[in-house]
Amino acid sequence: MFISPLADVDIPDVPLTDYVLARADELGDKPALVDGASGRTLTYAGLASAVRSLAGGLIAQGFQKGDVLALMSPNVPEFAIVFHGVAAAGGVITTINPTYTAPEIHKQLVDSGATLMVTVGPLLPLASAAAEGTSVREIYVLGEAEGATPVTALFGAPLAAHVPVKAGDLVVLPYSSGTTGVNKGVLLTHRNLIANVAQVLSAANVREDEIFIAVLPFFHIYGMQVLMNTGLRAGTTIITMPRFDLVEFLRLHQEYGVTRSFVAPPIVVALAKHPIVDDYDLSKLEQVFSGAAPLSAELSLEAGARLGCEIVQGFGMTELSPVSHLTPPGMFKPGSCGVTAPNTQSRIVDPETGADLGVDQSGELLVRGPQVMDGYLNNPEATASTIDADGWLRTGDIGYIDSDGHLFIVDRLKELIKYNGFQVPPAELEALLLTHPAVADAAVVGRPDESAGEIPVAYVVLREEGMASAQEIQDYVAGQVAHYKQIREVVFIDAIPKSASGKILRRLLRDA
Repeated sequence: MFISPLADVDIPDVPLTDYVLARADELGDKPALVDGASGRTLTYAGLASAVRSLAGGLIAQGFQKGDVLALMSPNVPEFAIVFHGVAAAGGVITTINPTYTAPEIHKQLVDSGATLMVTVGPLLPLASAAAEGTSVREIYVLGEAEGATPVTALFGAPLAAHVPVKAGDLVVLPYSSGTTGVNKGVLLTHRNLIANVAQVLSAANVREDEIFIAVLPFFHIYGMQVLMNTGLRAGTTIITMPRFDLVEFLRLHQEYGVTRSFVAPPIVVALAKHPIVDDYDLSKLEQVFSGAAPLSAELSLEAGARLGCEIVQGFGMTELSPVSHLTPPGMFKPGSCGVTAPNTQSRIVDPETGADLGVDQSGELLVRGPQVMDGYLNNPEATASTIDADGWLRTGDIGYIDSDGHLFIVDRLKELIKYNGFQVPPAELEALLLTHPAVADAAVVGRPDESAGEIPVAYVVLREEGMASAQEIQDYVAGQVAHYKQIREVVFIDAIPKSASGKILRRLLRDA
């Protein structure tokens, strides 16, 4: 067992919003969140006031402790108002990827039991279509949209004190594919999120005078926790971007003097290689923190040399709230995911026998700590296969820990594909491919890609030769899934390699 080399941190037994916005009134007129596109600013005092008003209004309109509100929005300052307004009211937030199709959104709304939904005007038609036949009784929009009810209609008398909650009460319900299979609701409690914010704040040495840029989506656990909640707890100013655009990203760094960028590997590629980077002043940048997918040692060194700062990475999962390993300032090692977070233990075990392995020996990474989820919603079997009786969570990733305590991820046991930091479950795409009338059998694997991390590649057996083209199959899938799940390449094959038990031998396809 590997113990964190970092000192334990205090994890207070308070509601999430009390913890995250503890200094909001003190910070007062300091900008908390700034909309990068327009410059619209939400101060700490304004954020706290709006959170209290939304919480009070929700309760006045019958929203009860444990009720679920679905939030589907790109990064805007008001995201934090809705998120913490619901949390302060004792509710649960399920965040939805805005690039999902209506059937994907519908499935999450049904599974989560959401009764209210908040989105933005351009997404209202999609939200309305997805909400049909669910428990959602009303949809509100951030800002204004024709024929829509603004979220401000929910505001009421400010809540004097947050609804009493216990540390183990559910507060966020993001969805993750876990190690295999389809999306599942991840049960994250007030204690889970508070613990991980405290762990990241301490290990990453986040300061109040910092400027963050939030291009990673708040609906994803990485952006939600490492950026939004950690930044607000520290008292930083967070510049929001609704989507990634390199020129705008660089302009905002220069204009606001961004000190720390939290990104995914494709953005590091751009920072290392795109000539336009040289046209902008990034001198205030102290660190680029990459997560959500592996970053090569070579790329981190190349980007770091160009920018004159450390390009570090961490390791995490939605099921870990999300961080279990990260690189503190001054502890950079090329290719490393950093060291085990405070209050956290790691094990490297033989995937076949479960026996513990030692320093520099590769095996499956297991993690135990206060950030480990409570389990999967309505799925005890998946929970039991992921967390053992002693609280160890199986990550499904193969790695080793060196003599300095640094984690290196070298392979993946789990079958998930990581495209631009998003999880792509092969089983979901395979099931969809098999509904095409020309497809007799199919398998989907991830192929390494310098820009995206991995791309989904489909190996397809046709019922008859020439019944469908590769483009026809790609278009068929593209019309039914979110952009990041789309098949990037189709390879026709005579037969899908399988084991005697019928399991697809994906490694044979990946190595072909």
